[in-house]
Order: sequence, then structure tokens, then C-alpha cells
Amino acid sequence: MDIARHPRPHEGLPAWNPEEFKAQLHAQGRSYHIHHPFNVRMNNGGCTPGEIRRWVANRFYYQICIPRKDAAILANMPDREHRRLWIERILDHDGHGNYQGSSAGGIEAWTRLGEAVGIPREELLSLQHVVPAVRFACDAYVNFAAKAPWQEAVCSSLTEMFAPQIHKDRLATWPTHYPWIEADGLAYFRSRIPLASRDVEHGLLVTLGYFQTREQQHRALDILQFKLDILWAMLDAIEKTGP
Repeated sequence: MDIARHPRPHEGLPAWNPEEFKAQLHAQGRSYHIHHPFNVRMNNGGCTPGEIRRWVANRFYYQICIPRKDAAILANMPDREHRRLWIERILDHDGHGNYQGSSAGGIEAWTRLGEAVGIPREELLSLQHVVPAVRFACDAYVNFAAKAPWQEAVCSSLTEMFAPQIHKDRLATWPTHYPWIEADGLAYFRSRIPLASRDVEHGLLVTLGYFQTREQQHRALDILQFKLDILWAMLDAIEKTGP
């Protein structure tokens, strides 16, 4: 999948230095789905139990696509040192060790969130509540990760820069606004805060090293925006589906 490329008024100018480039990447956070009206309403306590369940059920499809996306990137990595770091992302979601407790992985933690909001495990795993637009958006992301140069696919993962705050917001507001949700079900959000910070460090290392010219750096911004658009489109679809 190609990423839309828009004319840039600054093409031909010198590349940003690493700190300037990093600042440009961080500035893309203005499009992060933390600002989506549905997410704002959810964190302000304005969602019904049915809407919470719809969000959890649809986001589950994204959760199970993450290790597939990371496996596709891994398959394209020729460098063992990068693979050693990247494979941790797959284990974070699929689980590792004895697959118990914190080793069970993010997919299991999200399944527990589903149970905490009232979705039986088998119902969540069946994917029966996943709407077509969410499925399409997630599949597009996996397809991009498989076909793009691995460094570009790594760049797309930098939405993790913005993730800790959205998880912190849920941990801070959900117990008050949604006391009917079992507290143990929020463990996924808690676990992702340190993991996201670790992942960003590697993602930035690759991105800052690979995108060297101003034109390439703008390409990186387009790629990151593509991923941000996927997350935003998912919430559009979730918000507009159902009562």
C-alpha cells in the first residue's frame, strides 16, 4: 500500500537535525485518537455500557493484528540485532514464559478486559462484533507492514509515542466513571505504559537513522500520519455503529 504524498513547500531544504526531526514526529500527536470525540466522551464518562463493550470488542481485532503486523516487519528485517529487539513486541502480545499472569501477554489481558466489561471470552474471540470498517483498517495496516521497507513499517509504529497518556487517562477516569467494570480488567492499560516507552526508543533509533534527507523526513511524517488515520478511522467506525 502506498502512502499519499502531498506537495511540500520546503522540499530541497536541508534535513532537520535529529532533535528537530524528533520534534516534527512528536507534533503529529495532534492527530492522535486521544482527541477523537468518541475517546473524549469515553474518558469523560459519557459512554453507555453498550458503547464500552462495542469499543472493546472492535479494538480486540486491532490487538490480534498487532503481533501479525510485527511478525511481518520481523520477516523483512535482515539485521539480527534489530530482530532481537523487535521480537519482544510479538511476545508482549502473544505471551511468553509460562503464559501466566503478566507473562500471558496483551491479547490475554485484552480478553480479560472484555470479560470485565461483560463480553464472554468466546464471544470476544469469535470476532462477531467487529465492524467491516475496523477490519478493513487493521488489515490495511498489516498489509502495509508486510510490503513496505521494514524501516518505514517501524516508523509507522511510532504512534506508541502518544500511547502512554491515553492509557494513563483510562486508568485515572474509568474507575470513577465506570465502576461497574471489574478493576482487574484494566491491567492491559497499566502494562502498556512502560512497554510503549521501550518500543519508542527502538522505533526512534531506526527512524532517525533511516530518514536522512528533508524529503525522506517528510515521507516519515506521511507514514506516521497514515497510522494515525487508521486509529482515527477505527473510532469513526465504532462511534457510528450501533445504538
